[in-house]
Amino acid sequence: MSMKRVDRDLNRFRQIVRGKIKKDLRKYMSHGEMIGRQGKRLVSIPLPSIDLPQFRYGAKQGGGVGQGEGDVGDPVGQGDPQPGQGEAGAEPGQHVLEVDMTLEELAAILGEELQLPNIQPKGRKNLISEKDRYVGIRRTGPNSLRHFKRTYREALRRQISSGEYDQADPIVVPIREDMRYRSWKETLQPESNAVIIYIMDVSGSMGTEQKELVRITAFWIETWLRSQYKEIEIRYIVHDAAAKEVDHETFYHIREGGGTKISSAYKLCNRLIDERYPASEWNIYPFHFSDGDNWGGGDTRECVELLRNEILPKVNQFCYGQVRSLYGSGRFAHDLEELLGVDERVVVSEIAERDDIYDTIKDFLGKGK
Repeated sequence: MSMKRVDRDLNRFRQIVRGKIKKDLRKYMSHGEMIGRQGKRLVSIPLPSIDLPQFRYGAKQGGGVGQGEGDVGDPVGQGDPQPGQGEAGAEPGQHVLEVDMTLEELAAILGEELQLPNIQPKGRKNLISEKDRYVGIRRTGPNSLRHFKRTYREALRRQISSGEYDQADPIVVPIREDMRYRSWKETLQPESNAVIIYIMDVSGSMGTEQKELVRITAFWIETWLRSQYKEIEIRYIVHDAAAKEVDHETFYHIREGGGTKISSAYKLCNRLIDERYPASEWNIYPFHFSDGDNWGGGDTRECVELLRNEILPKVNQFCYGQVRSLYGSGRFAHDLEELLGVDERVVVSEIAERDDIYDTIKDFLGKGK
């Protein structure tokens, strides 16, 4: 009984935590605290205060409303304020509570609060895996696969037919011929897998705050997409006037300078897809982050042609997130919307500050592609 009560209280506590996170999800999405507390499959979420309702009893004869000296109408509990007086306290103050939550639970909350539709992977972009299914019974096999009910039934049938069965002493003892075992069959099962290709502008106008916005946004993108696919691969491309593929650590900490030529990144992205992630086998999600500056001389037009003719036919959707910078012109987002805005595979969202991450995730993932 006590264990059931513990389980019930734990479930109640987790429901309270879930409600708290849903209520303040925009706040959590705008901070990077959880990323630093991320484990392999768990993330620690800081909750400033969760108070479970309970009765608190004061000491007897401790005074209170209706007790002690005073006349009807006198104010209660008013005294002379004495700020700064008294000795330092020895009791601990209020601490932030950290609650571990699985990434699957966090993704479920994200999907519910932002009303994200489940992704329908493209049917032709599946990997085939082998899976064993138990589909029948056979007479031989290992003891670990022995089927108890079928074995008992065979032994009972044999004893009844041979006259050995005694209703007064109903003991059924299987022999070797009675043994039955589960049999299995290998079946091919499609499993939808996906690749995320992050592309980030690391030119001189992209500072630390802009990269932090990208890092937080990427955490929530991955949290949702990992809940939708069995396997996720992630590739990272950085660019200024030239583009190169890097690892995760380099992606978020590299410092570059110089100008910006976005087409260099789109060419590398397209080559990466062709060489490693054929569209017939993968669900492909490129996410590009930049402050919107691009080199003149028609490079934006070249980017649009690369997207329209090469990248978009191969991917589930292409997302562009434009982070605000004091030095960036912010023009590229407007150009994409003007030239490709009618294409449903292109999603453009602007991230002026951290509070915008909530809306950007809804923009990027709200189509269920």
